[in-house]
Amino acid sequence: MKYRSRTEIVGLILEAANGGGATKTKIMYKAFLSFAQLREYLTMLQDNGLIEYEGGKQAYRTTEKGMKLLEVYGKMSELVPPLTMTAENRFVSIGGR
Repeated sequence: MKYRSRTEIVGLILEAANGGGATKTKIMYKAFLSFAQLREYLTMLQDNGLIEYEGGKQAYRTTEKGMKLLEVYGKMSELVPPLTMTAENRFVSIGGR
């Protein structure tokens, strides 16, 4: 699997929890993370108010703030193509945009 930025991983987690009812297992599989990685990201996202835990359902839900971040991330992805580092330590666009 290719290297993914933290921003891309956060986007995948927020998308997985969009609409509520996302268990840790569901998020873990949709974002392609190990359980240890997932715990770190969920803690960071909760601390920043982007995702919240619904105790009664034992699931996670993307907050309004998280939805706004997803919207901005989507617009940014449309405007700026993904970048990758070459062997010569230069960034180049991938995806032919």
